[in-house]
Amino acid sequence: MSAVATVASRPLRPRLFGLRVTPLTLRRWAAFKANRRGYVSAIIFLALFGISLFAELLANDRPILVQYEDSYYFPIFRDYPETTFGGTFETTADYRDPYVRQLIADKGWAIWPPIPFSYRTAVTDLAGPAPTPPDAINWLGTDDKARDVFARIIYGFRISVLFGLVLTVVSTVIGVIAGAVQGFYGGWVDLLFQRFLEVWGGLPFLYVLLILSSVIVPGFWTLLGIMLLVSWTWPVGVVRAEFLRTRNFEYVRAAKGLGMSDWRIMTKHILPNALVATLTFLPFTLSGSVTTLTALDFLGFGLPPGSPSLGELLQQGKENLQAPWLGTTGFIVIGTMLTLLVFTGEAIRDAFDPRKTIA
Repeated sequence: MSAVATVASRPLRPRLFGLRVTPLTLRRWAAFKANRRGYVSAIIFLALFGISLFAELLANDRPILVQYEDSYYFPIFRDYPETTFGGTFETTADYRDPYVRQLIADKGWAIWPPIPFSYRTAVTDLAGPAPTPPDAINWLGTDDKARDVFARIIYGFRISVLFGLVLTVVSTVIGVIAGAVQGFYGGWVDLLFQRFLEVWGGLPFLYVLLILSSVIVPGFWTLLGIMLLVSWTWPVGVVRAEFLRTRNFEYVRAAKGLGMSDWRIMTKHILPNALVATLTFLPFTLSGSVTTLTALDFLGFGLPPGSPSLGELLQQGKENLQAPWLGTTGFIVIGTMLTLLVFTGEAIRDAFDPRKTIA
């Protein structure tokens, strides 16, 4: 049989989103879609997260585009001095100043975001003392520092999900590597590592987090590093168990006999099986990371003061009981986010369940 005939006789792999995938992957995707609640939740969550990535275009105290004297400017991406628009001062233009707005309107025009406030903008023309209830301008009202709640929710949702994603991915990679080494080599490596995990898991990490967050200047990356001290251990047990079970299988022993390196055996032959159980936990781990960040912000040990934070919004709702829209809005946003993640996790769990994916 010729080489052309051999290639032509090979069955083509099915396609998913334009990519060739294995039949097992296609069955898993079908099982994921079969869970309608989880599938719709995943679409809604991804849509909300995708929208929040363009927060600067949705909520900003600067115009998206300014046309002035036949020239075009993009204030959301670059600072321009007031003199650019015929003003007096060399400082950065304050586009909410009626004087600057009039200068632009006289010789051009500006396109504003739907919400003309950033997460840090202090609204000055309120009808009463802050916090103020929702109205036609501030759709979800303002907080006790006269900042627009809707704008802070958009930015806060983005930073919460990004923080949770980075923490989940990094902690998963560290935990998978640790569990793989522990389970593959076994013996003293496994014994010593298990004793270390027992000691590490017995530490009161809530108090450690509170102490470190109060000593170290809070920030996105410093807080992420502190959280990694706690969260990297979650996939170790699952990956270790899979490696302990698989390391003596015939195909693994055959690979060793052929001279394949330990690292290649771990990554090519054993790790794909161990990742199945790990992937099913990822949405739940993400929701736990978001909840932890929200709790730290609520207690005042999270992101720096003034950062767009869902936890701070809940704290303001607790301190301003006369403004029920603050606590109610924060509860609805966080509850919706966690519900979507949990439903998505259930769909992913069904997708990797061999009883539902293999006919």
